[in-house]
Amino acid sequence: MMFSALSSQHSADRSLRVRRFMEGVSLWMAMLLVLFVQPLYAEASTGSEDSAGALHFVDGKGQWQEPALVLGSDFDVRVSGLIADSKLVRTFRNTSDQWREGVFVFPLPEKASVYGLTMKVGGRTIVGEVQPREEARKTYEKARDSGRHAATVEQQRPNLFTTRVANIPPGATVSVELKYQQLVRYQDGFFELSVPTTLTPRYMPGAPLAVTPQQWQGGWAVPTAEVPDADAISPFTVDVADVAADSHRASVQFTIDAGLPLARVFSPSHEVATQQDGQVVTVLPQVGDIVMNRDFVLRWQPLAGQEPGAAVFHQQWEGEDFLLAMVLPGRAGKAHLPRELTFVIDTSGSMAGESIRQAREALQQGLETLAPGDRFNVIQFNSQPHALFMQPEMATANNLARARQYVSRLKADGGTEMAPALTLALQSQGRSTAELPGDESPEESTRVRQVVFMTDGAVGNESALFSQIRRQLGDHRLFTVAIGSAPNMHFMREASRWGRGSYTSVQDPADIRGPLARLFSAMEAPMLTDIEVSWPGQAVPTMADSFPRRPGDLFQGEPLLQVVRGVPPAGELRVSGRLPGGGKWQQSLDLQQAASGTGLNRYWAREKIDSLLDEARVEGQEPDKAKITKLAVEHSLMSPYTSFVAVDRTPGRTSESVLVKEDLPTLLPAGSQPGMMRYPQTATFAPLLIALGLLGLLLCAAIALLQRRVYP
Repeated sequence: MMFSALSSQHSADRSLRVRRFMEGVSLWMAMLLVLFVQPLYAEASTGSEDSAGALHFVDGKGQWQEPALVLGSDFDVRVSGLIADSKLVRTFRNTSDQWREGVFVFPLPEKASVYGLTMKVGGRTIVGEVQPREEARKTYEKARDSGRHAATVEQQRPNLFTTRVANIPPGATVSVELKYQQLVRYQDGFFELSVPTTLTPRYMPGAPLAVTPQQWQGGWAVPTAEVPDADAISPFTVDVADVAADSHRASVQFTIDAGLPLARVFSPSHEVATQQDGQVVTVLPQVGDIVMNRDFVLRWQPLAGQEPGAAVFHQQWEGEDFLLAMVLPGRAGKAHLPRELTFVIDTSGSMAGESIRQAREALQQGLETLAPGDRFNVIQFNSQPHALFMQPEMATANNLARARQYVSRLKADGGTEMAPALTLALQSQGRSTAELPGDESPEESTRVRQVVFMTDGAVGNESALFSQIRRQLGDHRLFTVAIGSAPNMHFMREASRWGRGSYTSVQDPADIRGPLARLFSAMEAPMLTDIEVSWPGQAVPTMADSFPRRPGDLFQGEPLLQVVRGVPPAGELRVSGRLPGGGKWQQSLDLQQAASGTGLNRYWAREKIDSLLDEARVEGQEPDKAKITKLAVEHSLMSPYTSFVAVDRTPGRTSESVLVKEDLPTLLPAGSQPGMMRYPQTATFAPLLIALGLLGLLLCAAIALLQRRVYP
């Protein structure tokens, strides 16, 4: 019996040791799981809302390998009146010993009209031509595969383009010259022009598509159900230190002939040097070549008393007359109406760094504009939206204090899911909790409902969002505030247009109050509504060949711009509208006083193309592709359905030489967090599965060893 008791005690001690050993093994396995698997999971989640992998271009030793192509840019911008004509030269220098094909995704101004392409290689100059998009693609691919020098440029978005240059010889340089024009923006007494040099990585919502991307597209993102071309608009984004010291630099020169004396010319984004010769001003960056990591914004202001109130320009092109008119209504008295103001702030990962600080400050300034009797709410959004209040509340001292504290704690992280935020902001939110049924004041019927949307616009599904705004807008007005050093200005402009509002941008962190003060002042009431434009000789207020066909409301400081085809410079242009107090406003403009203009035919064609695209969106139909293509080819314009292509006739690369494709990266926008950098997406769930498998094998091995110890 004593032996039996000792044996039982020995078995109990051995079982205790086994349990403790197993607990120790389990603890170490858990630690390994946390330390080893979690980073692999983060790397594998390349399709998540804020991750795009963390892999670099590497050589055989695992070190960063700079791109073989060195990119240079030269912007020459010439302003005449309201039209800016730009020449952009991109140079691709091949520093490797292999033939290269360079692919570069880049931004242009949101309303740029691209009308020319020229390629230079060696001593030869090849002038490009506009072709239907699919035809241009085939032309380029055929030339590339046959070893000939070729270049093509196609439009991905109205402000986003892709250049491809084929068969760049080892050690050689190929240049591609683009010509484009844009309308100079005039508002609140300032002219403004923007030259984008990089872009903020865009968020691609939607489930990944189970399709293989086209061979000649490539990016850090994969196509999704909501952004099927995500791989074509997601160039790799790197830090300036990750490219050659002389790459991704640009020379910039502006020549401004505004047609009136100027008080000053300045830039909120760069230090500039100016030189004046009569009324012509030349502007250069003080530092010489600039790093391509932020928009170059230039503004000029007329002398006091010389501000334009109206202007008209005329051009005759291929026997047809084109007129561009600008009319700026005078200032009207302000009558404050009670408002329901909803602030929406983007707190996604792309806003990290200087952008979220600017957005917080902008929102705090917006809160200061609220008056007693106004209602308000604050909505932040990243992967999902969150509202400060269940519904808009009165602008009491207590509610404003809560809002200021809420805003001061906002941080940037997560995805950019704009659609749910727009739905929350534009939905009918009913009465404030401070009001009981039957207590609605008479002012509710006149309450103005406004939404201020503060974001960098870094999304890939813009078209779907514009359609959503049109459907859900109701009696709201949507105003957008562009944040960051390289915002998506196409989204800002179009979102505010569909939202019957206005937009502004914040480029200078030291002067946030300037542009915001003007926007919030304009938001107090529309300057002019029910606008009608009557050109001489037409029987109805609007005509088919004048754009925009139905001018929207004008806010304080905004001019009316309209371009028309087929009207000679004779007679009077009549513009009328309704003032905030209900009074009638009208003005006439003598067309015989029209100044000479250039590029008006291209501006008119671009506006007509945009009008055709708008009509299709409103009607829920596919755009008239044939009509848009014909119009773009006639005016030698880039469009969603046309591209430029230039091909050298003489083959340069033999079939024995290998052609290496290289996707050139863009630079991380200034002020952004390093975590926003996007590298080639080669990470998958394979490392995670391998790690789990190894841990499972280790666990099985540990159990087997224990069994051998327990049961020898």
